[in-house]
Amino acid sequence: MNHESNNILSTSLGAYIADDNNSMTTRDNPATVLNDVELMEKQAHFNRERIPERVVHAKGAGAHGVFTVTNDLTKYCCADFLSCVGKRTEVFARFSTVGGEKGSADTARDPRGFAVKFYTEEGNYDIVGNNTPIFFIRDAIKFPDFIHSQKKNPMNNLTDYDAFWDFLSLTPESVFQVLRLMSDYGTPDGFRFMDGFGTNTFVWYNKKKDYYFVKYTWKSNQGIKNLTRAQAEMLAGKNPDYAVEDLYSAIARKEFPSWTLFVQIMTKQEAEKYKYDIFDVTKVVYEKDFPLIEVGVMELNRAPKSFFTEVEQAAFCPGNIVNGIDLSPDKMLNARAVLYSDAQRYRIGTNFAQLPINSPKNKPHNYQRAGAMQTSLDNEPNYFPNSYNGPQPMPSVMKPMLETMGPIARYGQPVREIDYEQPRYYYEKELTKSEKENLISNIIDHLSRAVKRIQYRQAAVFNKVSKDLGEKVSMGLDLDYSKVEALSLMSDEERAKATQRN
Repeated sequence: MNHESNNILSTSLGAYIADDNNSMTTRDNPATVLNDVELMEKQAHFNRERIPERVVHAKGAGAHGVFTVTNDLTKYCCADFLSCVGKRTEVFARFSTVGGEKGSADTARDPRGFAVKFYTEEGNYDIVGNNTPIFFIRDAIKFPDFIHSQKKNPMNNLTDYDAFWDFLSLTPESVFQVLRLMSDYGTPDGFRFMDGFGTNTFVWYNKKKDYYFVKYTWKSNQGIKNLTRAQAEMLAGKNPDYAVEDLYSAIARKEFPSWTLFVQIMTKQEAEKYKYDIFDVTKVVYEKDFPLIEVGVMELNRAPKSFFTEVEQAAFCPGNIVNGIDLSPDKMLNARAVLYSDAQRYRIGTNFAQLPINSPKNKPHNYQRAGAMQTSLDNEPNYFPNSYNGPQPMPSVMKPMLETMGPIARYGQPVREIDYEQPRYYYEKELTKSEKENLISNIIDHLSRAVKRIQYRQAAVFNKVSKDLGEKVSMGLDLDYSKVEALSLMSDEERAKATQRN
């Protein structure tokens, strides 16, 4: 009998099931018996159908596609998937909101995750970023606190506007990202009409081991479209899955969304001379200083067949790199490179890389053994070195040496005047009049729900960015501007002390 061709209901181990509508019970005054293994398997599996949702980036969508190289950059990078114009590499991209739970509305005011997995011939390479080129903090040790402040209050499970603005107003390095978040860019019109950024700074190196610092930018070929606050809130109630539906509907219509990947390239000497710290994720590297160089085009042309298998179990990490690419001395990146994979081991399991959505095209060979859901053990030794012709290191893929120096300590990065330059330029020069009006309206609407002392502190931070911004926010919140201005002239420590809860 050809069992595979027979559409017969069975247990997970292949035993045929005679009746799936009635559990085993006694005949009269029925009591279910404990040894109904089919009932137990069905219910036990049901109890475990949800893996822990992502702490951040829980709500999202993903799609398969292909990346095609359009420019020869081999003088900068020896990565095989960039080796020649026209080379095509399969990719899987996932877009998401950051703070909300899995069932939250995907039009909420929030940064958007923008992660791409390249299934290269030399291993998987992940570019894991957001739809903004900057971030709220520049030291990973603050990340749990930042996320806690943006999540619901653990006491009542309600949105906590005080915590949201308390943390941000006490962390002025966040102000550039806060302005982006509170502008219309904080509510993109779905996932197709937004750009993406690697956010961190990475290293590219060529066959000669000459290395360069690079920043990634994905430009949407659909253009940029954002929602107003009113539109986003309306859609959140009408269709909380608006962005997910829009992505999959476009693919179904064969209107395949695409993005062009660009890089900004800097030598070590150029990076050292640049006015802004290129390893500080609260800063941008301006395109006028280091123009965008085209790399290739990503087209997403296939929706997942199983959302859980392919989207929920997709595991990304900026530490997933390949020959020709390395991590820079970027404080946030260094932590992300190890902590993201740790999160996946907890969330999905030790052997998450063996799942089809995460497994590389080239077969891995290593000495890792056992663990839950292990499926790929070979008849090889499980130690190194060995004399049984086991997998050997490949010295030719040694990365170039990056220089570092100085004693190790917990060095602080105090907020200085230079930290307000880029948000000031963004507010005064990059936003149109209507975009400024929307930004101020969004800030007032959101910040008004926090207590007054926090409103004063955050308004003072805005005043340090721009007096015009500080005055308009103060007016909208009915704050005494003279007090706001006085707070803005204080040091961060003085301002925090002056606005503490009594």
